[in-house]
Amino acid sequence: MPTPKRVLSTIAIIIALYLVNAFMSKEGLFGFGFGAYPTDVLMTLTINVILAVSLNLITGFTGQFSIGHAGFMAIGAYSSAYLVVYHAQFWEHSLAATVGFTVAHALVFIIAIAFGSLIAAFAGLLVGIPSLRLRGDYLAIVTLGFAEIIRIVILNIDKVGGATGFSVPSYSNFIWVGGFAIISIVIVHNIVHSDIGRALVSIREDELAAEAMGINTTRYKVLAFVISSALAGLAGVLFGHYRSFLSTNDFQFIRSFEIIIMIVLGGMGSLTGAVLGAVVITIMPELLRQMPGDLSRYRLVVYSALLIVIILTRPQGILGTREFSLSWLKRSRKRPEGAQVVGGTSGVSIAEQGTPSVRDSKKDKENR
Repeated sequence: MPTPKRVLSTIAIIIALYLVNAFMSKEGLFGFGFGAYPTDVLMTLTINVILAVSLNLITGFTGQFSIGHAGFMAIGAYSSAYLVVYHAQFWEHSLAATVGFTVAHALVFIIAIAFGSLIAAFAGLLVGIPSLRLRGDYLAIVTLGFAEIIRIVILNIDKVGGATGFSVPSYSNFIWVGGFAIISIVIVHNIVHSDIGRALVSIREDELAAEAMGINTTRYKVLAFVISSALAGLAGVLFGHYRSFLSTNDFQFIRSFEIIIMIVLGGMGSLTGAVLGAVVITIMPELLRQMPGDLSRYRLVVYSALLIVIILTRPQGILGTREFSLSWLKRSRKRPEGAQVVGGTSGVSIAEQGTPSVRDSKKDKENR
């Protein structure tokens, strides 16, 4: 049963998402607004957080090097767009007469999100079962090849626009994107701090030793791959319905490398590091664009130089495996009565001293 603290936190998050979304609208809130450019940066940043957190489950916590995340993102984006354009819009008009346009709009988008995520998860399962028996560079090559195959296949399907692109209805706003970013972080956090997460970390540390201890390494690696693929598909759905236009150029292998750079920069094995890396890699091109000569054209050079510096100075990333915590804000609790130290007992607490009879028996045993 949810505690009052969790209920209040959920309500506060919903209110915060609503307020930020209101500021990002054309009308603004109380006469103030973010404008189109900051809105686009913030939406892109939040989608990148989902991608970085999901890839960190495979690379950071399971230790499997995957370069195919853009492929799963493309599957989620195009499959949901196909459903909405050819089927779901009719469902929306039918439901609007019964439950109203706003509710029908939300229901249709939820169906699209679920559909895109499930298709991406199924693709992750198909790729994961045969390929996750590989390790290291071989796995990276397989996943990179898969992502390129997906992009080329989409490029030749006229039903979803092919090379000309695919126009889709705009459903996403910051309430959806921010809400699912928080949900993604919570999902990965709960997995990592469960028995499954401990099995994943053991595979990362020493896969051979994990197998010797009876852990089905292939099963757990495929499970992590499927969950990560589903979250990448979710990010693709939100991306496509925010941009209102899909192009295969948005899902090239460079996109996968950008996501990898996010988690390497922030720290593999840290959710906070993944979020930090997403923030840095999203904002950096915008800062380069503001410099004289529009240096954003050289962002890949800057990324490469940044990676070299990180690898030489701090190979574990900025945060390593550390997580941001608010525990330092908690009020210090008074020690329980039995844990208080009593003078003359050499720092031994009351609970450790026991009753007088117990102390006397201990002294008799020492004298013997």
